[in-house]
Amino acid sequence: MQLDLNLLAALDALLEEGSVAGAAARLHVTAPAMSRSLGRIRHTTGDQILVRTGRTMTPTPYAIAVRAQVHELLHQVQGVLAPSRELDLATLERTFTLRWHDSLVALSGPALLAAVRGQAPGVRLRFVAESSADTPELRRGEVDLEANANRPGAPDIRAENVGETPLVIAVRPEHPFARVKTVTAQQYAAADHVTVSRRGNLSNLLDDALARLGLTRRVVATTPTEAAALAFARDSDLVISAPEATTRSAVTDLGLVVLPLPLQLPSAPIYLSWHQRYDTDHAHTWLRGLARTALTVHSTSSPTTPRTQSPPLRTCQRPGSDPKTTCSCG
Repeated sequence: MQLDLNLLAALDALLEEGSVAGAAARLHVTAPAMSRSLGRIRHTTGDQILVRTGRTMTPTPYAIAVRAQVHELLHQVQGVLAPSRELDLATLERTFTLRWHDSLVALSGPALLAAVRGQAPGVRLRFVAESSADTPELRRGEVDLEANANRPGAPDIRAENVGETPLVIAVRPEHPFARVKTVTAQQYAAADHVTVSRRGNLSNLLDDALARLGLTRRVVATTPTEAAALAFARDSDLVISAPEATTRSAVTDLGLVVLPLPLQLPSAPIYLSWHQRYDTDHAHTWLRGLARTALTVHSTSSPTTPRTQSPPLRTCQRPGSDPKTTCSCG
């Protein structure tokens, strides 16, 4: 059998676009040319690949079964045939898609972007939101880098632990927790909580740790992003438990108080993940290095100590003093 690698590219485009016109536009060929390629693919595979259903085209079961394999094979072929060139950052034109946890985007994204702009002004970063379900964008090449607390289990996904940070409590200054020296596990469990879950889960490993102590907590709300949960904590007596590194800006921006978590839990890891096809991609390797630095520097933290706002200066009550003035008398 004589194989035409152009058919592999055409098949990949047809399966991704789901139409002859879309595949033609993607590969910059005419629709009749793509129709002829589809005919040759049908002849070679003995399968219709795409069949018309009303006004749309529907992939056959065979097409669905081989879609991921075709995409991976095409990337492997491109990697083999593409000449290896020295990376010229000054002229590099490329858009990278990054799917990071929203708190990591806020924490380390600005440093990464500044480093990228300083070295390769033609490179653009496209941060996309995490999905509520596990998605295969890394495997399909639609996402270049992921950063979150989850270590991927797929053998073709690389994962590197680039940092970790302990879990802490964040509350508003008016919260009762802000007035005690140490929050106990019993006090923590008795409070009302807001959690962060992109899937909308109302429980997590903290509840498992409490259960081992014979305690339960009441979660009254869950939000898909940490920024939203922190806003809830700012405006109410809800308690949020979050990685220490991601609460740093909230202390300044929202005026929150950060306290140690009264539970023995390991620090939250931060994993940087990518597909193995990019192991030898010079531009991708360069970006991974910058991302690793940005995430490591901003996620590494010293042991957490209770942080509270400075107490306000009290009104001076000395005889004859102006009651509107303040002093630092005891």
